[in-house]
Amino acid sequence: MLSSFLLFPITMYYFSPVLIIMGAVRGIITGSFIMFMVMFLVAIFFGRIICGWICPAGGLQEICTSVNDNRVVEKKYNKIKYLLWFPWLSVIVACVFIAGGLYTIDPFFGTKLGISIAEPSEYIIFYFFVGLIVILSITIGRRGFCHCVCWMAPFMIIGNKLGAYLRTNFIRIKGNKDRCINCKVCSSKCAMSLPVQEMVQNNSMESAECILCGVCVDACPNKAISFAVGPKFGKRTESSSIS
Repeated sequence: MLSSFLLFPITMYYFSPVLIIMGAVRGIITGSFIMFMVMFLVAIFFGRIICGWICPAGGLQEICTSVNDNRVVEKKYNKIKYLLWFPWLSVIVACVFIAGGLYTIDPFFGTKLGISIAEPSEYIIFYFFVGLIVILSITIGRRGFCHCVCWMAPFMIIGNKLGAYLRTNFIRIKGNKDRCINCKVCSSKCAMSLPVQEMVQNNSMESAECILCGVCVDACPNKAISFAVGPKFGKRTESSSIS
């Protein structure tokens, strides 16, 4: 994630919520449109692994945890991103309708030779987003941007739920309540402020907000939490875990 953040000036427009609208008005499938669809498809098979391992905003927020490592984000903040996402998605659909459909593919739309921030003046946009991510992470809590604003998260949450329904989620977190000693270290370390210890005790590790970062796996002193390969339910027996 830190490497991804260092590349953010190059890749930023491929995550842009604005460029996709600008392209939709012209009937163009932009790089951000392609990126969001890739996120959705990846989530069907691997959950929100992009959030936990690749997202540049995630890398920056991990740095911010040194400021507010103990600030837990309340569940109510998770709803805010949907209040922003649905109107934004509606605008995109309306723009596509006005344009008469999507009939051109331009992955580099809005960039210069594929580079997002190619002019000094464009750093104003870059630092606006960086500032937004930092402010939300510091004021609201760990991964504050992910909880409140992220327009990419709903794509992956929907994809993850679809994968669970189709039984195609092949990477997940597994808990063993028999090994749990109720120390709650996992909950205190969770990047998404989830009650991991309760989830282990209830034998239910599935959560739309879990980003598969593996912090709880590393933090558990008694190895009660592990990565698991294979869907939880299905015709096949559960595959082996990766401790």
